[in-house]
Amino acid sequence: MGFPYRADHVGSLLRPKELLDARKNPHLTRDQLEGIEDRQILDVLKHQKEAGLRIFTDGELRRTSFMGDFYESVDGLDQEYEIARAWKGAPSGVAAASGIGAPGGAVVAKLRQTKRLAKHEVDFLKQHAPGDIKMTLPTANQFPAIGYKKGISDKVYATYSEFLWDIAPIFKAEIQALSNEGVKYIQIDAPRYSYYIDPRWRQYVKDEMGVDPDKALDEAIKVDNFCLEGAKRDGIVLAIHLCRGNNRSQWYAEGGYDPIAEKLFTQLNVDTFLLEYESDRSGTFEPLRFVPKGKVVVLGLVSSKEAAVEPQDKLIQRIQEAGRHVPLENLSLSPQCGFASTMEGNLLSEDEQWRKLQLVVDTARKVWKDA
Repeated sequence: MGFPYRADHVGSLLRPKELLDARKNPHLTRDQLEGIEDRQILDVLKHQKEAGLRIFTDGELRRTSFMGDFYESVDGLDQEYEIARAWKGAPSGVAAASGIGAPGGAVVAKLRQTKRLAKHEVDFLKQHAPGDIKMTLPTANQFPAIGYKKGISDKVYATYSEFLWDIAPIFKAEIQALSNEGVKYIQIDAPRYSYYIDPRWRQYVKDEMGVDPDKALDEAIKVDNFCLEGAKRDGIVLAIHLCRGNNRSQWYAEGGYDPIAEKLFTQLNVDTFLLEYESDRSGTFEPLRFVPKGKVVVLGLVSSKEAAVEPQDKLIQRIQEAGRHVPLENLSLSPQCGFASTMEGNLLSEDEQWRKLQLVVDTARKVWKDA
């Protein structure tokens, strides 16, 4: 058997209305909210099984965003100094989610970890998941670009790099713990690599952050490899998801993987790359020629941003096109990103979300006999 998860998904799922309403209710106790989370997670696990998926997440339903576990597990960040980001593709009247990852914001004091990031999520999934578990974490690289405010943060950490390397051991310890606990699939989510493929953001790294983009890329790879070090076990998938931003169906970066492909694919110590390929923003499959033999590429061909369901024959055609650069047995299929990287979620319904995931499963079964 080849890669065991031919039908994959990035992790986050739309929050049901009951849960969204509960999070806005100041009168609910922590135990009451947790009870609602538990019930809704059991429901999304059931839906995943019914769709035919072999890998299960809790939909990140306990998190305020895909980064929420980090913010809830460390002291030293202040939301008063939240750093604004520019988003693209907003439909009329729809704004990007604000306070993403609350209580986030800028670093104002030396970080101090107060608890494990994902243990509470893992413990519940180990009891209730009907199959293999996927746990998702942001990378350490996510935070310096969005959590370092000059004039505030530099009083604590002299440089972006110093801040980054103080974050790294937190993620290294969490990834190691997940591996030791037998989590079958550990995925780090790394949208900040898109800074190095979009000319606008490369210029931002250079001018606003005062860092050479190529040197920053080298350091990003070094940090992620440090965090993954020692976590590999037989039967465990270590993966990285690369995206261009995902907030209320919006994005912030564009461009193909070409500028970073050779370095990224050959130097990152992961088994699997989950890559966005649902639109022209992602470029061509040509950069996949740098993927080392034996590593897996999960093709994010199904949009988690738009409600329209992709034609299956088109998906199969694109999988075959990618197969010119990576052997078919080393490919898999998924949506390009999560459905709810922010708590508010993307602009489609839960029914549309499940139809998309069913499409992923059905298409995988047509393409791969072992799906």
